Amino acid sequence: MTVKSSISLTDSQNAFARELVAQGKYPSVSAVLQQGLELLRHKSETDSLETEALRQIITARREGKFVSNTEMKNQISAIATKKRASHDL
Repeated sequence: MTVKSSISLTDSQNAFARELVAQGKYPSVSAVLQQGLELLRHKSETDSLETEALRQIITARREGKFVSNTEMKNQISAIATKKRASHDL
């Protein structure tokens, strides 16, 4: 279902949309705006998912085991030693 709606565009937005139509990329200015809204919807949904994923990571790290500075240095050293050994260094 489609709904007719009256909107206002700046001169530059209108020119850009009309140029896309003139280039044959879209059949109408309406199609340009519909695509723009779909892209905005997708970005908004993606941003929400990323924000939620970051919240979950932060929560998991807050609730997880604390690694001391010494332990972290030891872990990094072990990783570096293993990497050097794999390259015969």
